[in-house]
Amino acid sequence: MSRHISAMKFSGILLKQKLQLVQSKQVYQAYKFVNNIQVYTDQQQVSNIPGLRGFGFSLGNSSSEARFRSTMASNKEKNDEEKTSDNNDRAGDHLKGIVSYWGVNPPKITTKDGSPWRWNCFRPWETYKADTTIDVTKHHKATTLMDKFAYGIVQSLKYPTYMFFQRRHMCHAMLLETVAAVPGMVGGMLLHCKSLRRFEHSGGWIKALLEEAENERMHLMTFLELSQPRWYERALVFAVQGLFFNGYFVAYLVSPKLAHRIVGYLEEEAVNSYTEFLIDLEKGLVENRPAPAIAIDYWRLPPESTLKDVVTVIRADEAHHRDLNHYASVS
Repeated sequence: MSRHISAMKFSGILLKQKLQLVQSKQVYQAYKFVNNIQVYTDQQQVSNIPGLRGFGFSLGNSSSEARFRSTMASNKEKNDEEKTSDNNDRAGDHLKGIVSYWGVNPPKITTKDGSPWRWNCFRPWETYKADTTIDVTKHHKATTLMDKFAYGIVQSLKYPTYMFFQRRHMCHAMLLETVAAVPGMVGGMLLHCKSLRRFEHSGGWIKALLEEAENERMHLMTFLELSQPRWYERALVFAVQGLFFNGYFVAYLVSPKLAHRIVGYLEEEAVNSYTEFLIDLEKGLVENRPAPAIAIDYWRLPPESTLKDVVTVIRADEAHHRDLNHYASVS
């Protein structure tokens, strides 16, 4: 019996010594970890050491404490987050540099004087000088039933627009361009699909109509440099564009010639609207401010050009679109 008691006492002593050894080993590891950390005397600096909050003891005057295990975990998580953020930043910078849908960085384009080209919506070889000598008073007389029908549609749409905008030419021009850029895109898209279905060329009409749509869009981008539409004008664009797009789509499916005749008369009204704009500019009713840089580069205008010069070249563009669509309605 005494032997068993002695053995139990001896086992207890061994167990106690083993626990003390383990505790001393843990204390030594914690002490070694702390010594590897730079000691901050400022309390705020200590509290800002990653993973040292609530460690179970204080450094200097700091009252911050952190558990040892959570310290190691938080440091690892932070390093992983920093690596992830760095990778995301590199990927974001790489994506920002790519502006081509093909995933290839575009070549650096410069102007004639060596300065970098500043526009992404058009390139130097897409610029041109507008032919302002074109006849802006030309009118196609409605002789056939189709012509009279197309002319009646345009006239019915004209008067509500004039009543809404009155003499606010800038806002009128912006709304006009949001509508005028639709027909070329719709016509080009439908001719594109037709060319694919019939396995035949389009005779150049697809490119001509898409260029017309792009030219109208550039008119809008130019006016946006001079004025910003109000919220109700933006809402009106949503409604008008939605109705006009679907209506013109159906009209082009039924009769492409009728659709082009409608656009021809719409362009005639656009020419008349810009003529009134020029008259008010000459009278001083509208400020003849300097031309925006995008207009100077797109139409190759002189640096000292004004709003009057911009409206003049835009009116010439509309006159060319007028003749193109009237020609397409009979060809």
